[in-house]
Amino acid sequence: MTREQKDNLFILIKSLSKSEKRQFKLYVGRLGVNEDSKFLMLFNILDKLGSYDEAVILKKGIVKKQQLSNLKAHLYKQILISLRLNPSHQDIRIQIREQLDFATILYHKGLYKQSLKILDKAKNLAITNEEKNVAYEIVELEKVIESQYITRSLNNRADELSVQAKELSQQNVLASKLSNLSLQLYGQFLKTGYVKNKAETKRITEYYNDRLPKYDINELGFREKLWLFKAKLWYSFLTQDFLSCYKYAKKWVDLFYYNEDMIVLHPVFFLRGNHYLLEALFYLRQYEKFKEVLFKLENITQQKWFPADDNIDGLAFLYIYNNKFNLHFIEGSFEEGIPLVDEVLERLRVYKDRIDEHHIMVFYYKMACMNFGAGDNKKCIYYLEKIISNRSLQMREDLLCFSRILNLVAHYEAGLDYNLDVLIRSTYKFLIKMEDLHEVQKEFIKFLRGLGDIYPNEVKNEFIKLHRKLKEFEDDPYQSRAFLYLDIISWLESKIENKPIGQIIRDKFQQRMLNS
Repeated sequence: MTREQKDNLFILIKSLSKSEKRQFKLYVGRLGVNEDSKFLMLFNILDKLGSYDEAVILKKGIVKKQQLSNLKAHLYKQILISLRLNPSHQDIRIQIREQLDFATILYHKGLYKQSLKILDKAKNLAITNEEKNVAYEIVELEKVIESQYITRSLNNRADELSVQAKELSQQNVLASKLSNLSLQLYGQFLKTGYVKNKAETKRITEYYNDRLPKYDINELGFREKLWLFKAKLWYSFLTQDFLSCYKYAKKWVDLFYYNEDMIVLHPVFFLRGNHYLLEALFYLRQYEKFKEVLFKLENITQQKWFPADDNIDGLAFLYIYNNKFNLHFIEGSFEEGIPLVDEVLERLRVYKDRIDEHHIMVFYYKMACMNFGAGDNKKCIYYLEKIISNRSLQMREDLLCFSRILNLVAHYEAGLDYNLDVLIRSTYKFLIKMEDLHEVQKEFIKFLRGLGDIYPNEVKNEFIKLHRKLKEFEDDPYQSRAFLYLDIISWLESKIENKPIGQIIRDKFQQRMLNS
């Protein structure tokens, strides 16, 4: 099958709303460019195309092949300028930067007092909105102007600016160290997943402690606290300390609720914080709190005051619907969750250029689990195949591992055991390449490899033996994580008790609710 060509300019044009396209044409008109302008003609051609096709563009005869890349680059730049002028994209950062640009122009024209007046307003706006990097830039420009003794300012002005620059610099350095640590821990998580033993825990803990800067929580502003909670959250996730995950994700989210203006200024961080809070509650199986946080998040994103753009809409969809899947998994309401699969597939077509492939694969894994729980093993295999056959994607190792194990189970359940030996061998080959398997994975693979030698009347006893063995790992902090990806114990219980797996998980959920 031919892969659809990806082109950044084409994707940008297709992301434009009707009003943005209209504004672009008005912007071009203000430039004094006539309707026969090549870049406007290119815009109209690409706007009408269903998929990017260079041959169709060249056939129109507006440009030669060797000139096309330059024309596309020019059109791309003009669209960005037009978008920047759109009031809907005038966020606080752009407004502050714009004021800084105006002040710089006035400074170069020799209008120093006017420049300083604008800089002072822009600086106060930046500090109020926790934009301390640009605030530092503004102070540095103020120092340049004041150092020339042009304005004959008050004597203490130099000291005031020096102190302000020092404070902003220290805050920016601390925020930078914390954001670096957070990003490095996140990168580690994407590379290796959760720690699997004491040695890995020790290594991650030393890495974290060596890089965590000294701080006084009472002296931290919103931005510094946000990065601190992020770093602590990722350390907690890596080390599988889900209670601490909950603690720091809640601090992250509460930070926004205590500073509600920041939700509008930093909606992406607000959404991510809620996602991690929900993830921690999912791992802790805190059903009522999970439901409360999810419904509150969905309600807020639907409010008129909540910011809306392509990026925010895509992320809101990603986080809310991932957790809608998780809600069904906690309840064991798999059949009721099947309509969610079609809804997500439809939305993925809308957001295909805004959601990275890794998160799309995570959705496929959840779709596979939903169908497995509902008893549709062939549909489960269909979605898992999309993950397993994706050779170009560097996904989290643990997710790839459990996709393959679930694929084996689904083939067994569906009675597609004619090539089970081949599947077991290829899965085993994949798993031994992993640095360190969970004991759960090792025991399960050992069980599957021996299935071919077991008489049908002995299979139930083997299920009971494996169940007994895996129950030993259920409370092991390094092994229990495996059961969150794939509830092998409930599957074994379904085979032993001759009940659907969905029924087993539902019964456990109802029992937990009675005991809570």
